[in-house]
Amino acid sequence: MNNTVVFIIIFLISQNTMAQTGSRLIGTSGVTQIEGSSGSGLLPWATISGYADAAQSDFTLSYSSLDTKDYRFSMKSLSWGWNNRLELSVAKQQLDLQTLGPVIGIPDAQLKQTVIGAKLRLFGHLIYSKYPQVSLGLQYKSNNEFLVPSMVGAAKKQGVDVYLSATKLFLSKPFGFNGFATFNLRATKANEIGLLGFGGDINNDYRILVENSFGVFVKKNVALGFDFRQKKSNLGFAKESHWRDVFVSWLPNKHLSLTLAYVDLGGVATLKNQQGLYLSISGVF
Repeated sequence: MNNTVVFIIIFLISQNTMAQTGSRLIGTSGVTQIEGSSGSGLLPWATISGYADAAQSDFTLSYSSLDTKDYRFSMKSLSWGWNNRLELSVAKQQLDLQTLGPVIGIPDAQLKQTVIGAKLRLFGHLIYSKYPQVSLGLQYKSNNEFLVPSMVGAAKKQGVDVYLSATKLFLSKPFGFNGFATFNLRATKANEIGLLGFGGDINNDYRILVENSFGVFVKKNVALGFDFRQKKSNLGFAKESHWRDVFVSWLPNKHLSLTLAYVDLGGVATLKNQQGLYLSISGVF
């Protein structure tokens, strides 16, 4: 389906839905990250998707895209948030190998992955507790196009990421703005978040990686932020780079969020300097 069509469909659903939004404050849902969970562009937060609070639930439909010229990434996802306590999500990811495909003799080569996620808020509250909101998340990932990953030495086509996330919103800090911060620890065997399979010839054990997100709400419904996602290499054919982005998110109401980011992926599968614009739209209903 054409990307523009997907964006229009989500926009219309979010604007015309008759469902009532939950009672949480705008922005406390985060946006949708690249694996389908509530978070920022590159990483999940401890937040639960949507605005459902006590005895409430809602759904979030999202579409994201990133083009670095050598690669084109897209993701479609659906998540369900319940009681500001539990989040379940499913995401379909696709990476088009626009430069590498012809080189390896597969002009239309694609990497595809399904991500099934679950996140449970353990304790704390984003706003009302002195300590952060802390959540435990699982992401079961299944690579749907394993030919290329197997060619470069990936050990398995499926894997599970486990992460512990702490997120806090600081009212009127810093400098009178509402600031936010997230710190994650992720246990993973994934190669390029799983798109190149799991484990490999260098390492086939779980690694503990660090992820951070920081930013401020410059207006009630406009956030500026920065993400960092640590990466380590399991495959000998190419070193993985840490990922970074700078993003702006606009939430005109509780039904809709739009995120634009400049993303720096470093080197990906031997191709250096992979940067590009990331665009994501989410509708809550």
